Amino acid sequence: MELLVSLAMKFWQWSLLILFVIIGFGVNLIDKKKSNLKFSYTGMPHLKPVPIKTKGKGFFGAIVMWLLSTRNWVLIEDWKYKIDDKEYIIPKGFQFDGASIPKFLRTFFSPVGVLLIGGLVHDYMYKYTHCKPTSAKGALLVVDQKRADQIFRDINIEVNGFYTMNYLAYWSLRIGGFVAWNGHRKRDKK
Repeated sequence: MELLVSLAMKFWQWSLLILFVIIGFGVNLIDKKKSNLKFSYTGMPHLKPVPIKTKGKGFFGAIVMWLLSTRNWVLIEDWKYKIDDKEYIIPKGFQFDGASIPKFLRTFFSPVGVLLIGGLVHDYMYKYTHCKPTSAKGALLVVDQKRADQIFRDINIEVNGFYTMNYLAYWSLRIGGFVAWNGHRKRDKK
């Protein structure tokens, strides 16, 4: 037993991951809620990575950028999806950073991993406060921050089925997402 405790403390990141997986498995067994929306898409979005510009920053500046910056991605083709049987589009050229995962958790959760689809739609909604219809006849889906966060959660439940992780991501957004939301609103006013 002492050996197990010693190993668990030495490899604490893996111990936490195993604990979260066990808790998540239990919650997924018990909680079979369906998402609150119907979501569908036909193909994965086509993305191109945006280079992290470390050149010319000096040695320490480049190291800081390498360690602290987040990779951005550009949509290279229009991407269409449906929410509640209404079709929307994110136009090519839209740049986003995927799900906002803290650096220390990126070993386990990639910003463009299982939260990619929800993160893409969510980042678009945060930036523009709506989902853009594919045609002029379609209705604009206008959202506030809370509704954008709920749509993120529900899209990810539909796409990946990880209730626990999606609810953790949702509550993280509810607690700290106002920083990004308000930042976009300040830039809109300028």
